[in-house]
Amino acid sequence: MIKVEDIHKRFGDEEILKGISTTFDKGKTNLIIGQSGSGKTVMLKCLIGLFKPEEGRIYYEDEAIQDMDDEKQRALREDIGMLFQGGALFDSMTIEENVMFPLRMFTKQKKSDMLERVNEVLARVNLENVNKKYPAEISGGMQKRVSIARAIVNRPKYLFCDEPNSGLDPKTATLIDNLIQEITHEYDITTIVVTHDMNSVMEIGQKVVLLKNGKLVWQGTNEEIFKTDNEDVTNFVYSSDLFKKIREVQLKEQ
Repeated sequence: MIKVEDIHKRFGDEEILKGISTTFDKGKTNLIIGQSGSGKTVMLKCLIGLFKPEEGRIYYEDEAIQDMDDEKQRALREDIGMLFQGGALFDSMTIEENVMFPLRMFTKQKKSDMLERVNEVLARVNLENVNKKYPAEISGGMQKRVSIARAIVNRPKYLFCDEPNSGLDPKTATLIDNLIQEITHEYDITTIVVTHDMNSVMEIGQKVVLLKNGKLVWQGTNEEIFKTDNEDVTNFVYSSDLFKKIREVQLKEQ
């Protein structure tokens, strides 16, 4: 579980996050949504410690990041898996080397043990016999699955995903969403996904946090998001062409 208490983040005179408080539960897919410029990415970077809020506290389980010494912060980094927007695979490394990279960084395992774990997670994301290929030799959807394998290779307690469906066709995007949710439940981890994709909200949004202009304006489940009369929610949800059509059908049925 990750708990956020009244965090503020500024860059110069501009306040990007304006007093956000919420919790992200273990074993659930927690989504942060909002339009561009709403503060989603800044919040994500605060959560993983890349940015330090000027005010407020961020707790991992019962301990605030601000209270952790260097050793505890290093241990926390080992417990975090990260799926970057573009995949962020190393072009000069094979798939096997890419997935093994966190193990080389954070563990002292034997090469044979690392390879066994690499093959385990590649099989988990339905990728086999690609070990010696390079990222450029596989599709974008396969690259995303490799990135997921790399993110979970260290058995993280926390998984962060930044726009995981960016650049993917709808069918592949749904596959990635479902894979993220399956892994979250299977490993009982705390997963936080930053997205503006309403299809992802509908598919996997067990907890949804909506940001607008740096403020948290609504939170609930993917079922509740379609029942609320919160104006910020309805404006965001039905800005999507797909959900405009859904809304038209709903109004006709009333």
